[in-house]
Amino acid sequence: MAAPSTMDSLPQFPWDSLAPYKERASSYAEGLVDLSVGTPVDPTPDVVQAALKAAADSHGYPQTWGTPALRECVAAWFARRRAVPDVNPDGVLPTVGSKELVAWLPTLLGAGPGDVVAFPALAYPTYDVGARLAGASTRLISTLSDLGEMSAVATPKLLWVNSPSNPTGQVLGVEHLGEVVRWARQHGVVVASDECYAELDWRVDVTAQGSQLPTPGSVPSILDPRVCEGSHDGLLAVYSLSKQSNMAGYRAAFVAGDPALVGRLLEIRKHAGMMVAWPVQQAMIAALGDDTHVAQQRARYGIRREQLRSALGSAGYRIEHSEAGLYLWTTADGSTRVDGDWSLVSQMADLGILVAPGSFYGAAGGRHMRIALSATDERIDSAVRRLEACSQGG
Repeated sequence: MAAPSTMDSLPQFPWDSLAPYKERASSYAEGLVDLSVGTPVDPTPDVVQAALKAAADSHGYPQTWGTPALRECVAAWFARRRAVPDVNPDGVLPTVGSKELVAWLPTLLGAGPGDVVAFPALAYPTYDVGARLAGASTRLISTLSDLGEMSAVATPKLLWVNSPSNPTGQVLGVEHLGEVVRWARQHGVVVASDECYAELDWRVDVTAQGSQLPTPGSVPSILDPRVCEGSHDGLLAVYSLSKQSNMAGYRAAFVAGDPALVGRLLEIRKHAGMMVAWPVQQAMIAALGDDTHVAQQRARYGIRREQLRSALGSAGYRIEHSEAGLYLWTTADGSTRVDGDWSLVSQMADLGILVAPGSFYGAAGGRHMRIALSATDERIDSAVRRLEACSQGG
């Protein structure tokens, strides 16, 4: 009998299973409000569009490594916005969105059968998919103590951390991340940190703060000197411009950290043709150099978040964590009957609202739903009216 292929080991694409709930929600009189996927709906900033258009005459092949100007811009952004003053431009690499890097990083690092990839018990599904594509085994991490227990059995080749978390919005502090880094270095483990929602920190009241950005470093990076003691050895930070700059369609992201690790990724990616289009690289420079549009977008999401949070609370739901990021991690507050996450999805579909079940992100999410903030103001207002009517028995 032939050995199972990598494709045989891949799970069903989770969002396909939402189809019947989407159909039911779409039949609602006021139409569908789709809060299941965090896809941006607001315009790409003019400064980004202008840079893309100016670079449209792109007849040659782009550099896989990215232009020196882009890599230096990323390093400057880390210093200005993430309180990381010492990113080496040689340790920066643009990627075709962050999802492709997450999916292929175990393979690019040489993981395979017999190796272990570890990631949070509640996590973005692509961490698991990346391990499967490499043929590696997986281990789930719930607490720091799990690391010690795991090292006694099978030390991972790669450990993912995710802060702010997708789906929960939980932010890991300097002390927590520092313990992860110390443990990883004691055991020779590469740490990759998915930090794509770092600019969406809600622990400061957005209505009071206005169109401002969080204090640099309020969401610590794995590369923060307070975390890594000034050394980026064995560390990689992943960031995307999809959410902060409404550039999901550009597939614009980057990885930064240990120049030796980045160099290994670069060599393989050059062979595989995994390169970011030159006009997109120019658009990334424009986006990373302009904080105004990021603050404006954060303010939009902050207003939508407060409206949904209040309406959900009134309708019998409880928000947990959700300290940062683009989602509300939601469950029943005790006054609303719930038989699991799909029961919550069904309740929302009856209101014409489509959400994601918590189990998409691991078994530990089986009594939660993830609600995205990425819908237009008109659709958010419609969802709020439906939830308010529900809370009043309508």
